Parts: sequence; structure tokens; C-alpha cells
Amino acid sequence: EAEPTVIAHDAHPDYVSSRYATEGDRFPDASRVAVQHHHAHLASCLADNDTEAVALGVTWDGTGLGPDGTVWGGEFLLGNATGFDRVAHLRTFGLPGGEVAVREPRRSAAGILHEAGLEVDPSLPGLGSFSSDELGVVGRMIDQGINTPRTSSAGRLFDAVSAMLGVVTKSSFEGHAAMALESVSDPEESGAYEIALVTAETGFVLDWSPMISELIGDITSGTSPGIAAARFHNGLTNVIVAVAEAVGHPTLALTGGCFQNRRLTEHTAARLRAAGFEVLLHRRVPPNDGGVSLGQVMIAAATVLDPEQGDRTA
Repeated sequence: EAEPTVIAHDAHPDYVSSRYATEGDRFPDASRVAVQHHHAHLASCLADNDTEAVALGVTWDGTGLGPDGTVWGGEFLLGNATGFDRVAHLRTFGLPGGEVAVREPRRSAAGILHEAGLEVDPSLPGLGSFSSDELGVVGRMIDQGINTPRTSSAGRLFDAVSAMLGVVTKSSFEGHAAMALESVSDPEESGAYEIALVTAETGFVLDWSPMISELIGDITSGTSPGIAAARFHNGLTNVIVAVAEAVGHPTLALTGGCFQNRRLTEHTAARLRAAGFEVLLHRRVPPNDGGVSLGQVMIAAATVLDPEQGDRTA
């Protein structure tokens, strides 16, 4: 029976919650605030840590509509609830089939290999599940850009590696491929694949192509999936620390669904703290979309309400 005056919702217009917030004659007197998905993740982590200070948010997840129309998901956002700058992101690649690829990590693998200029080789453990006809269709989709959105998603990168190692090629539930990849990772392996940090006009781009080449080399030489998975995780930690040092902001927030991954979160937080950074982690709300509404509320409050009037955290 509440009568809201402000309604926050995800900026993606096709989300069920976005349609509920904006369509029809519900809440006729309320104003709406559309919130970019990864900005909401950052604001959620800051609120969870009772701070309004600026932080470098490592906001990694599966999918979120970016202001540029691409599918974001491997972002470094410097800001707080009042706004942000995108200072770095994972290199983008084509995602053949769009949402279908979320259920079929092998499609992410095909998109990654194509973007890296490597053969989509059906002899790789996870790509043998494609029939020759399916591979042909996927290849044409990528080549012609048909239903193949560009994405910087860290979640889809996890999917691609999981598929290439033959861990999970078709997912049974959200996050299946990434969770399985974490579970097979060798806890004793200290090696790491290279992810290059490239300076671009819009900030830093994390180029994963050297990592993919090293991964393919390990697969063909018979390296176990557990060791390869660990080297993948360690490479991600290394490049997060590299971005933190390049940007130079003292406080980082690790947020988004990828930071439900215990190995990635604990190793990255430990390395960052050892390098002198303050690290904010989720404590009371989850880092995935279960906590995103908190960030939406904080951003709506910062957008609509006068900071000098009342309690914006109410």
C-alpha cells in the first residue's frame, strides 16, 4: 500500500522490473530514475560498506546494458552513487546468439576465438559438441554480425574458458560454467596466463588474447583442466591489480556476480591489500543481482533528492 514518489529501475528497457516500473498507469505521480546496471553494483557495494566515498569499482558480471549500446560486464568504474567514469574494461567480442550464448558457453568460446584471430577448432574439448552444421551457422553469424552483440562481459569470458576446457559447454543454470570452472581449479597452482593492459582513448582495455593463446597451447600439450583453470583465475587477479596500480585510486570495490567466486575474490583482495589498497567487499547484501536494487535506490536518492535535506539513506 506504499505510494512511492521515486521509482528506480534498471536502464535496460526489456527487463521485467523495468517494464513493471515504466509501463501502464501504475504509480502515476512517481518520477522514474533509470540506473545503469554496473553503476548500481558499485553503489550497492559502497552502501554495504556505509560509505559515499569515490571508489574504483571492479564490476564484473554476466550482462548489463551499457550507455554505448553494447553488453557490459567486465568494467572498472571510478565513482560513487552520484556518477561514474568508465576507466577500463575487458576487450569486447561478438556473442553469437545473444541470450542463447548465456545458456551455451561454447558460443562464447567461438566468439572469443574468432575475435582473437584463432581457429574455432572442433578438436578442442568443448567445441566438439558442435556439429559441422552448427559451427557453420555460428561462424556466419559472427562474420556477418547477425544477432551477435558486442560484449565486454567477464561472465561470458568465464563461460568461454569453461567451454574450451570441456568443463561446461551447455549451462543448466545461471553461472553454471563459471562455478564449475572455479570448482576444478587447482588450489596449488601459482602460474598465470597473461592479460595485456592496453592504453586506449577511453581508458585501459584488458586484452585477453594472449591468455587465450596460452590456454590453447596448454590444452594441446595436455595440461590438466585444473591447472589451466587456476592459471586463468590467477591471470584475472594479476590484471585487476595492474589496473588498480595504473589508475592509482586508493580504494577498490569488488562487486558483481563474478565476485561470488571465492577464489577470485579472496586472491584479488589479498593481492590488492598487500599492494596498499583499501578493498571493499560485500558483507550484508550479495555482490550479484540480489544486491543491485540497493544500488539503484542509492543512485535514485543521489539523483532526485537534495543532499542537504533529510536522510538520503532512509
